[in-house]
Amino acid sequence: MGPLAGLKIVEFEGIGPGPLAGMLLADMGAEVTVIARKGGVALAKQLGGDVGLDILQRGKHRVVIDLKQPEGVALALDLLVQADALIEGNRPGVMERLGLGPEQCLEKNPRLIYGRLTGWGQDGPLAQAAGHDLNYLALTGLLGLTGGRSVPPRPPATLAGDAIGALGMAFGIVSAVFEARHSGKGQVVDTAIVDMVAVLGSIAHFIHAAGQIGGPRPSAFYDSPFYDLFQCADGEWISLAPLEPQFYAQLVARLELADVLPEAQYDLTQWPTLKERLTLLFGSQPRAHWCALLEGSDACFAPVLSPSEAAAHPHNVARGTFQAEPVIQANPAPRFSRTPGTVRHVDSQEPAPLLAAVAAQRLERLRQAGVLA
Repeated sequence: MGPLAGLKIVEFEGIGPGPLAGMLLADMGAEVTVIARKGGVALAKQLGGDVGLDILQRGKHRVVIDLKQPEGVALALDLLVQADALIEGNRPGVMERLGLGPEQCLEKNPRLIYGRLTGWGQDGPLAQAAGHDLNYLALTGLLGLTGGRSVPPRPPATLAGDAIGALGMAFGIVSAVFEARHSGKGQVVDTAIVDMVAVLGSIAHFIHAAGQIGGPRPSAFYDSPFYDLFQCADGEWISLAPLEPQFYAQLVARLELADVLPEAQYDLTQWPTLKERLTLLFGSQPRAHWCALLEGSDACFAPVLSPSEAAAHPHNVARGTFQAEPVIQANPAPRFSRTPGTVRHVDSQEPAPLLAAVAAQRLERLRQAGVLA
């Protein structure tokens, strides 16, 4: 049944990380019900997705509800009354406009955990802008840690391996602790980085199954002119990722490419020529020029920053993403509305709290024997 058996999750249909989070929970035994959009999700269709073949939907129940109708919203609220947690990956404000924001949902179910998953966060100057994973890596300074100015930067190896393993370990522990609260029994959580990379690669496996990567056909993620890194006149880099037609249309309009038809975005024959054209265009101006033109828009854009630049970026400053002392480091995430995490500074000379339960005489005896420092 899995350690999360009995946990009830409602997932509002989205793409990428939201469905992956729901899949991970379903794999651990949670009962996940997807409230699907009437008409489906545009990008999933563009990438050749088929719900029947989508591995991110494994183990989930699915119900299609028209949330633009009051009766549909009422039904969704009734489902949430029975749920332990909700997952949604819409832009800030979308759920509120539907009548399904935290205030409305928590009024119906005060114990509901309301999970919000976005690229830029619920606030900050970029909160309403479109983006994709390439842009988020760029703005955090992590993409800029490798590659230098001569070749396109690439994600640090620790981000794709060690960090994923750590996330898996934390997730496994939480899952097992939850189960132990009911069974009263502990268990071994075997977390291998290779296993976690494989399971968190489920989005890529789904796209591969649809023939969009790893096959003979050119891939939007590797060969297209609209999902890539481009070097600017000053040697700095920018990231573009407007995979969706409406976001690509905005990029074309802002770059004033009058002869480029947005509806021909996925015409593979035009990709090589357009990529060469964009390479020359972005190379004609410094990075600051393109930031002024594209940042904060729905063109899915972000500059590739160094860690120090990332810490000073207005969006990251507004959200308090980093702290600079004693070195640049990220603040705790995700964020909790009622019980926020915090960076705790522990005095290394202060006794560990767990030792308080041990008799003083025993501690002293262990210190004298050199067992305890």
